[in-house]
Amino acid sequence: MFFFTIDTERHLNRRLTPLNVWSLAFGCGIGWSAFVMPGTVFLKNAGPLGTLIAMEIATLIMLIISYNYSYMIKKFPLTGGEFIYAKMAFGERHGFLCAWFLSLSYLSVIPLNATALNLIMRAVFGDAFQFGFHYVVKGYHVYFGEILLAIGALIIFMIVNSWGVQFTGRIQTLMVMILLGGIIVAVAGAFLSPDVSSSNLYPMFHPTSEDFTKTIAAQIIAILVTGPQSFVGFDTVPQLMEESNFSHDKVKVVMDTSIICGGFVYISLTLLACSVWPKIYSNWVEYNNALPGLSGIEGIPTLNAANMVLGKAGLFFLVASVIAAMLTGIVGFYTATSRLLYSMARDGMIPSWFEALNKNGVPKNAGLFCTVIAGLTCLLGRAVMGWVFDMASIGGAIGFAYTSISAFKYALSEKRIDIMIFGILGFILSLGMAFLLLVPVPGLNVSLGRESYLLLVIWTLLGFAFYTRRRLFPENPLRR
Repeated sequence: MFFFTIDTERHLNRRLTPLNVWSLAFGCGIGWSAFVMPGTVFLKNAGPLGTLIAMEIATLIMLIISYNYSYMIKKFPLTGGEFIYAKMAFGERHGFLCAWFLSLSYLSVIPLNATALNLIMRAVFGDAFQFGFHYVVKGYHVYFGEILLAIGALIIFMIVNSWGVQFTGRIQTLMVMILLGGIIVAVAGAFLSPDVSSSNLYPMFHPTSEDFTKTIAAQIIAILVTGPQSFVGFDTVPQLMEESNFSHDKVKVVMDTSIICGGFVYISLTLLACSVWPKIYSNWVEYNNALPGLSGIEGIPTLNAANMVLGKAGLFFLVASVIAAMLTGIVGFYTATSRLLYSMARDGMIPSWFEALNKNGVPKNAGLFCTVIAGLTCLLGRAVMGWVFDMASIGGAIGFAYTSISAFKYALSEKRIDIMIFGILGFILSLGMAFLLLVPVPGLNVSLGRESYLLLVIWTLLGFAFYTRRRLFPENPLRR
């Protein structure tokens, strides 16, 4: 058994309830992308049945990985999670590697949701925030007003986060209730509508060729590789262990229910997106193919469906749900990223500046760092967010892989057959998803784009610089 000493003068506060932690995990997993990806990724690549199959498989994979997380959390119930597991199992180099890429996954989702505020405002309010100077990045017009909106949201929730984890947990729980309520109203309304029938879901796969049945496996895999990013959120639970005031035996239930609910939401919103379409199209395929040329509500199939079957009331509920999803993503990943950076600093892996806590026991400098990096990313506009999303998938897969193989290593010495099986399964599945993203495979158009590779290289070099500096000029001895 390993023992750790923590500076009693500076510590995190145990204030989070199981509901708070569940809300942070679920809210991280369901962001803006859950409402947009049905049209831009899921239906486009796999159709309704392909998405249903892929999401069910992805949910099962995440439950396997969650089994490994619950085992490791009981061994090391400390902020840092995957970083601690990798470090204790394989040494500090592996710990740093895992934490650095996991922090990329967490941090990248913050601007992803912040810039999404601009998209929902464009869809609902038109050009209301398109004022002041503007410039174009990769064909996307970035306006000063929209920059203010995105960065303003980041600053507001940095302040909210600084008020203490108990307040943050309550805010997150409230927003998750709004998020779920809006989805339930819209989905239930659609499937009770006389305008919606099962025939609307045909074709069940995307007809990418004359004999599209040959591509069904490829369509399902195209959705599966988004799993690390689609479900990243439940893995933020380990980052909150030093701030949770409940038994660690409840952790597995918290994580598993957040995964299952997340899978249900993705499937429900995908079915909603293809349940009804503007009358000028004959099926969801024609509508989906026309999306790049559409704007406003019609450009987002989930919002369009809510508007068509329930009118303005349905649109209001779903828009409220979308905004809540964006905000839960910002709040949740602010919390998780700042705790991960704090844990790395506490171990001497990155500068001690990240270790500073405010009077409420919140990592203040780590939170400021998140705001600055996310704010700079927002300046690049929405066009680059696809690159960010891809990198987040890689970071999530690395975190899953390290946790799973760490669980396997400890289970091997304890002769825990169940953990050994789940550990090696989780490791292989996580590496498989990372491999498909990093290595182009003929017949599968799922690997990273050139720009994503470039950003990944930059992040890798930055991490190398941090680690090298720490090895050459250590600021403080390891505390663990």
